[in-house]
Amino acid sequence: MRVLIISWEYPPVIEGGLGRHVRKLSESLARDGIEVHVLTRGGGRLPVEADQHGVRVHRVREPQFPRDPSAFVRWVDAMNADMHALAAELCERFEFDLVHSHDWLVAGAAKRAARQIERPWLVTVHATEFGRHQGWVQNHPQSHIHAAERAMVRQADHVITCSRYMRVHVANVFGVRPAKITAISNGIDPRDLEPVAPDLERLRVKYAAPGDLLVLLVGRLVYEKGFHLALDALAPIVRRRGDVRFVVAGTGTAEAELKRQARRLGLADHGVFLGWIGDDMLHSLYRICDLCIVPSIYEPFGLVALEAMASGCLCVVADTGGLREVVPVDGTVGLRFPSRDATALSAVLEGVLTDDGTRAQLVAEAREHVLRFDWAEVARRTAEIYATMAAGATAPAR
Repeated sequence: MRVLIISWEYPPVIEGGLGRHVRKLSESLARDGIEVHVLTRGGGRLPVEADQHGVRVHRVREPQFPRDPSAFVRWVDAMNADMHALAAELCERFEFDLVHSHDWLVAGAAKRAARQIERPWLVTVHATEFGRHQGWVQNHPQSHIHAAERAMVRQADHVITCSRYMRVHVANVFGVRPAKITAISNGIDPRDLEPVAPDLERLRVKYAAPGDLLVLLVGRLVYEKGFHLALDALAPIVRRRGDVRFVVAGTGTAEAELKRQARRLGLADHGVFLGWIGDDMLHSLYRICDLCIVPSIYEPFGLVALEAMASGCLCVVADTGGLREVVPVDGTVGLRFPSRDATALSAVLEGVLTDDGTRAQLVAEAREHVLRFDWAEVARRTAEIYATMAAGATAPAR
């Protein structure tokens, strides 16, 4: 079988978790004998075509995308035109069994390519604009993106989501039958999480004194990630204990407001905002921190929680979205708190930060728990859908 996977990012071009997902999926599929071609974008220094770990990667040379939302929409349209032109060339060179695209950003190119070669079009939805903005999608550019996502989901031959929560969400928001959607969880490879800092103890001392407890917040600094709730929850604990410090890793539209909030709460001297960090630094932070909070209001899956647990960092997560499928409700591998409830989060943190034995037990159980989120299984289930669609049958929804 030969497939064309289309994604707007693919390592080393990384904007978020989507690119990492596509890479691990593609490489796992290739190991299973599927000929995988990835169509993506790249800068001037990257080769137009290359073999990366058994995956044929084809790149269009797009300029850096603009930060202005309206200009970004126009940039996406131009990228799709360039991607379709290259896709048409690839379809002349190779006979693909299907086209598999990721999120709305490349839907235009993917749909045209699939229809022109009369092959099935499979879409993976990683998140929705409706979810990111809690349903407020009336204004541009949110309205444009929401419409593009709706058209993509309705016109695709089948849809994959990263969690059962997202399967229901996508069906309800876009008005499609649940039978058209299959939920396949993301995977994780603990070998990818090895820290690169040569001296973890020295790194930890940069952020916490000996005997202090160090709390990690990581992700895009945007409203739906709920970091403002975590700061509200940490403030009374820091005031009472004095031995708790925190690090915030990431950038986003809420960064300036979160820094102002930290100052208002008296937290400025008890933590640091690191800004954007690479994977190497992130993997090291997982190892030196005692606890990771994932306080999301909207969370399609919860990869940060998986990565933290695989690295031996205890997780406290919001009881929402895909996080419920990553951290079970029984409290055996991590802890939950009611979403949007900073007071409840503070109580959970107070309890676990004072109980070394419970933290150690949860960390040990979590290391075993994450092994079930295996990329080989993700690839196997995805390949099943490929085979079914290529044969002209209806893909299984589950």
